[in-house]
Amino acid sequence: AGQQLCARSDVSGVNIRTSTSLFTMSKRSKSNEDEAGSAARMQALQPCDDNILLVTDSYKVSHHQQYPPNTTRVFSYFESRGGEWQQPVFFGLQYIIKKWLVGPVVTREKIAQAKEIYQMHFGQDIFNEAGWLQVVEKHGGRLPLRIKAVLEGTPVGYRNVLFTVENTDDSLPWLTNWFETLLVQVWYPMTVATNSREQKKIIAKFLHETSDSMDSLPFRLHDFGFRGVSSVESAAIGGLAHLVNFSGTDTIAAVVLGRQAYSCPMAGFSVPAAEHSTITTWGREHEKEAFANMLKKFPTGIVACVSDSYNIWNACRYNWGEFLHSEIAGRSGPLVVRPDSGDPPEVVVKCLELLGHNFKPSVNTKGYKVLPNCIRLIQGDGINIESVMKILQYMRKFGWSSENITFGSGGALLQKLNRDTLKCAYKCSFATVGGEDRPVFKEPVTDAGKVSKKGRLALQKDADGVFSTVDEKKLVGEDQLVCVFENGRLLIDQSLEDVRKRASLAAADYETHAPQLNNVDEWATDAAMAKWRKEWKI
Repeated sequence: AGQQLCARSDVSGVNIRTSTSLFTMSKRSKSNEDEAGSAARMQALQPCDDNILLVTDSYKVSHHQQYPPNTTRVFSYFESRGGEWQQPVFFGLQYIIKKWLVGPVVTREKIAQAKEIYQMHFGQDIFNEAGWLQVVEKHGGRLPLRIKAVLEGTPVGYRNVLFTVENTDDSLPWLTNWFETLLVQVWYPMTVATNSREQKKIIAKFLHETSDSMDSLPFRLHDFGFRGVSSVESAAIGGLAHLVNFSGTDTIAAVVLGRQAYSCPMAGFSVPAAEHSTITTWGREHEKEAFANMLKKFPTGIVACVSDSYNIWNACRYNWGEFLHSEIAGRSGPLVVRPDSGDPPEVVVKCLELLGHNFKPSVNTKGYKVLPNCIRLIQGDGINIESVMKILQYMRKFGWSSENITFGSGGALLQKLNRDTLKCAYKCSFATVGGEDRPVFKEPVTDAGKVSKKGRLALQKDADGVFSTVDEKKLVGEDQLVCVFENGRLLIDQSLEDVRKRASLAAADYETHAPQLNNVDEWATDAAMAKWRKEWKI
């Protein structure tokens, strides 16, 4: 399905709903009747799926009656008003457009369904049946809207317009903000992509400072988040947003969506790896045999093995370091040891110290220790933007290059985020009423941070690459907002390859030194480490 979608030459007709979707795929059965029944049951379990008239907030159903008389144009915009990071990475609008907006998305049947539901929901008839019928009769069910947006993958300083929406039929101005509910959901992929990129900056800083090569950067943060998100669709959207910056993932839904929506045959890669059940079923006394089995079954290439089922120190010092040393050293491809519990900085440093006792490290040109190519570490427990920084700081303190480690992140990468992380908002800034153009804005006395922009907005970029939002009439140079959707047609089909290029780091993002530790935890003091090394005979 993804290949068929990517191969379409008429990109304006691309619509994810018309291909075999990840989210509506039913298992093939032996008879056509069973298959049809299965598909019907699956469709019945898709809330609002395929009816755009139901994908809005309840209060918007009444808004067509609330605009001033003779309103003909409503122009709204989306921005990040601030938040944790100053350079949001715009991503994910194309998926929303392809899934929901392209083609004849309004039909008489959908109008009838919406009318029935809203009548029951409100207990009165306030649904704009006549307006929606006009979309069908006058526009063939295609939405008379224009969406202009910054190209996806572009990092844009916050408090700038990222996309604008306006109606193109003067008799349907209420359509612009009907779609706020749906379009604002771009906050999620945008926030994941930004979070991922900010972590990439941290990892890049340490690689630049402690490693001889930056080549491995795309694989230094692996997505473990599939099970930790709220739905399969969330996993796909968030997982693909992470893949804007990195190339490692265990979230299959993300690579499927990359094929369907961003013309990428394979957006992310993974390796054979153990989970606790495949180790603990061997029993505590046979852990080293479970480890040996991993090496036997996967004799070449990268293989990862969770190693903290019982005693991570013993696993690194003896099971991997002595009993299986020759098998590891003789492999074609590294074994990646995975601890999965404890205080992440302490566990990472001590695992490196234990592994380094038997697998003698070299010292690179930056003066940091590097384990032999046959063995590496992945830390996938407790990983977030703060712990990544702290782990790398402690590794540097103890003389270890950051090239020894890869990170895996789950909930903190894809789930521990919300719309306020980047303070995303969609507001009306311009309207035409009775032939008069009006700048529109809000200015609450109780919160200056919620003052909205006014006018028909454009995004300009100066010679230094700095973005600023201006009124269209004051635009200098080319508008960085390009028309991506108009009247039911997708006008630009952006590939993940192009998105990644826009989001890539510049040297200025990582060539400054990463901050030093302010305080040293008790475990990392000279006395505590000396005592621990003596205990483990290293």
